[in-house]
Amino acid sequence: MKRLGNKIAFITGGAGGIGMACAERFIAEGAKVIVADLFGDAARKAADRLGPEALGLGVDIGDEASVREGMAAAIRHFGRIDILFNNAALTNPASMNLDTDVVNVPMDIWNNTLHVNLTGTMLCCRHAIPHMAENGGGTILNTASGAGLAADVTRVAYGVSKAGMIALTKYVATHHGHQGIRANAICPGPVITPLSLDIGGDMMPLVKRQTPLGKLGAPKDIAALATFLVADESEYINGEIITIDGGTMAHHAHVPDMQDYLKSKAAT
Repeated sequence: MKRLGNKIAFITGGAGGIGMACAERFIAEGAKVIVADLFGDAARKAADRLGPEALGLGVDIGDEASVREGMAAAIRHFGRIDILFNNAALTNPASMNLDTDVVNVPMDIWNNTLHVNLTGTMLCCRHAIPHMAENGGGTILNTASGAGLAADVTRVAYGVSKAGMIALTKYVATHHGHQGIRANAICPGPVITPLSLDIGGDMMPLVKRQTPLGKLGAPKDIAALATFLVADESEYINGEIITIDGGTMAHHAHVPDMQDYLKSKAAT
């Protein structure tokens, strides 16, 4: 049997980038997938491309009624939900360009970012967990970020929302593990997607310099880790926060500059 054979996965933010790569990988590993996305047309088009093993739904994770209805539709269609992959986030360039620091970030950007990224994730957990518990358990995977582990030069609301998601992961793992429900989070580092290029494509050489592997990640890298963490082979992993960033978080901030300095000294 394939690694995700007979599993039903509900993926938020599933219509593009990391979400779509994970949907493709989950299906290849035997799962049926609900592609849930704020943009319903994009979700349905993605599901059409994926084939009969996929269902596309328009779901606004910041709206509890929308979350409730989306999960009910998924259960009607596939019978249950075994995997919840909370991957959706507020990442549109217009908002992120205004998400600067605590002094200057507009309050509507701050509130909306935390509402979508953190409250939206909580709402998905709120409505998936009782169903999972009734069916003997399930797996929740949250897409957090390295920005939730260490401060960046900008995006304070985004980083705080992802730090909150990390804490939420641990609380869900603690409170619902006895029901057979696991919760883990992944913290991707720099990953090449159309969105990341749109937000900061000109910064990619600088970001690459900070990565010990000397390359940026791809959605398929995230999909490989996500598949392992939602599969039964990881059944004893619960409450963990796992970085996938090519080693970016493994070193002090000054390391790339020091490496350049030492190279210049050695050349003289």
